[in-house]
Amino acid sequence: MLDRRLLTDRIVRIVASILALLALVLLAWILWTLVWRGATALSLSVFTEPTMPPGRNGGLANAVVGSLIQVAIGLAIATPIGLLAGTWLAEVGRGRFADAVRFVNDVLLSAPSILIGLFVYELLVKPFAGFSAIAGSAALAVLILPVVVRATEDMLRLVPGSLREAAFALGASHHSVVVHVLWRAARAGIVTGILLAVARAAGETAPLLFTSLGNLGWSFDLDKPMASLPVTIYQYAGSPFDEWVALAWAGALVITVGVLALNILSRVVLAPRGKASK
Repeated sequence: MLDRRLLTDRIVRIVASILALLALVLLAWILWTLVWRGATALSLSVFTEPTMPPGRNGGLANAVVGSLIQVAIGLAIATPIGLLAGTWLAEVGRGRFADAVRFVNDVLLSAPSILIGLFVYELLVKPFAGFSAIAGSAALAVLILPVVVRATEDMLRLVPGSLREAAFALGASHHSVVVHVLWRAARAGIVTGILLAVARAAGETAPLLFTSLGNLGWSFDLDKPMASLPVTIYQYAGSPFDEWVALAWAGALVITVGVLALNILSRVVLAPRGKASK
């Protein structure tokens, strides 16, 4: 019986190792293709020139700036709401209403982004008869919000109860305990959740197709369609023009590097101070 268990254990280990190696090979293959195709198309004009018609050697500057604007606005909308909602769930939320809030948050967390885009389309685009950057920002805010709520609640629940008791024993109010003790203690985890939420929203295409749509030129008017990098990549990747396809690969590389940088930054923020300083 012991030999049979050892044999089963070895077989499972071998199969798991082979599958893990296969996943790594596929991931490396994808990354190598992205770097190879994207790096050859990268140039200074990609970051300095706006999108142009075929044959005019344009870039992606307006799409990059448009994505930054919409993600920043979405983050500014979702972060305070998510922080306060997560704090309420961790510190005060009890009963059926709190359970309903958690359930809705979990639904939003796992909802397909295209459904969120359709929801914002019906709410902010169709009634006003026009696509707009503010609608795109609202869609990204809905994507960011549940991640911030979950991260805030989970991180605050990890704070030792002794910190709360010590602060209350010193005569601090509940508001002061939350702001000056709990938020500071859970700051690294909350910031990590926010950065991961931004990384998720920055690469989304479907919500922006139904909200901000896109723009071939510079546009800083939030009431008008605005370019974004994911939508531009989607449009250029299926184009019959080689220069647009090359720009799509360059844009994909830019997004990948940006998301990778955010993930690395989140790990640095989450790392213990002593370990991060070494």
